[in-house]
Amino acid sequence: MKFVTGRPFADPEVAARKIVELANAFEPLQDGRIYIEKINGPFLFEVKGTPAEYKAGLDRAIANGWLWLHESGTFVKFTETVFRRGVSAMIGVGVPSPEFNEIKGLKGSRRRR
Repeated sequence: MKFVTGRPFADPEVAARKIVELANAFEPLQDGRIYIEKINGPFLFEVKGTPAEYKAGLDRAIANGWLWLHESGTFVKFTETVFRRGVSAMIGVGVPSPEFNEIKGLKGSRRRR
């Protein structure tokens, strides 16, 4: 008899995809920076992930080459791989629409200023 249900983010790959999805929800500031509190707050309090699941997911997203974490730990940036392929393609949500680059302000692999 099982009294506890499985955790949705127990798999680091699933947690990494959710973290990238949450990071994509915010408009990057100052040279593509996404402040870490814009990701960890929603992950911990809205989708009810645990700190261990968050850390495992963040580490997996960095290892997969989706995010780059600054040495201070205060912000992340999307990598060039994500800019080239699109966030939706990276996290397996589907193929990004042609409007994706226009919406995100991207042209090719470089961001417009």
